Amino acid sequence: MDILATAREQVLGDGTALDRSQVLEILELGDDRLEETMLLAHEVRMKWCGPEVEVEGIISLKTGGCPEDCHFCSQSGLFASPVRAAWLDIPSLVEAAKQTAKTGATEFCIVAAVRGPDARLLAQVAAGIEAIRNEVEIDIACSLGMLDQDQVDQLAAMGVHRYNHNLETSRSYFPNVVTTHTWEERWNTLRMVREAGMEVCCGGILGMGETLEQRAEFAADLTALEPDEVPLNFLNPRPGTPFGDLDVLPASDALRAVAAFRLALPRTILRFAGGREITLGDLGAKQGILGGINAVIVGNYLTTLGRPAEQDLDLLGELEMPIKALNSTI
Repeated sequence: MDILATAREQVLGDGTALDRSQVLEILELGDDRLEETMLLAHEVRMKWCGPEVEVEGIISLKTGGCPEDCHFCSQSGLFASPVRAAWLDIPSLVEAAKQTAKTGATEFCIVAAVRGPDARLLAQVAAGIEAIRNEVEIDIACSLGMLDQDQVDQLAAMGVHRYNHNLETSRSYFPNVVTTHTWEERWNTLRMVREAGMEVCCGGILGMGETLEQRAEFAADLTALEPDEVPLNFLNPRPGTPFGDLDVLPASDALRAVAAFRLALPRTILRFAGGREITLGDLGAKQGILGGINAVIVGNYLTTLGRPAEQDLDLLGELEMPIKALNSTI
């Protein structure tokens, strides 16, 4: 049976995810099947997730100076990139949360460029969360690198709603992306986060030189993890990093990957994240939201510019896709 016919019966019919070999078949389809593939992914998203779109803003509490060597990242202190270490004060953090909430976003993520949080950073996060809660009604997520059990417990006690820690790529390709820590260390952090009762946000970056087989492997890794949210980033080559000279992923490959990941993760929040502007442009943003995506990051990213929030919100209005409301029970 043709892979799209199989996916229609299997994923759309009963919600059973595509496995690794089936995802690879989707990724290997030609551009002449792209529209059909995206339409199916959109049907799957609408059936199993509904029309709502979750909107999120992110802010960097500590930027730059990271000791790790993630080859895509200009925040590494090991590369000759233009980003330098800086800390954000609490009033600025609260103001960013307020501005994020004004867009209709339900999630605000506090990010730090670190291997993992030390006592100073955790104290800053705790103070920031308390200050935000006194001013803004919004769910708070964190992305603070790898954690030990005590740090996981502290964040859970602070009321962190969701923790982001990306696997970035497949297990087999990871050593080509990072050498200062392992894929397994990231996986262990995610396991502890899940066991502590926080939602798990885990995705990665496509277009870092991985093969289609490794892209399918990554989708299978995420299926096994069962994250609540998967942010899909596309490499935006940053000057001074080891991946600074890589080509931008072709738009058709990016959109096919979006659809394939939706078919591998039919009930998961699949979020457009960094690199979509340079990879897809305005038209691609619309195509992606009609091809399996059901969440977006609005505004700027950590070290790269995004689209103005108003553009994404206007697009959602045009597509008649409501912004997900804050869940008052959380």
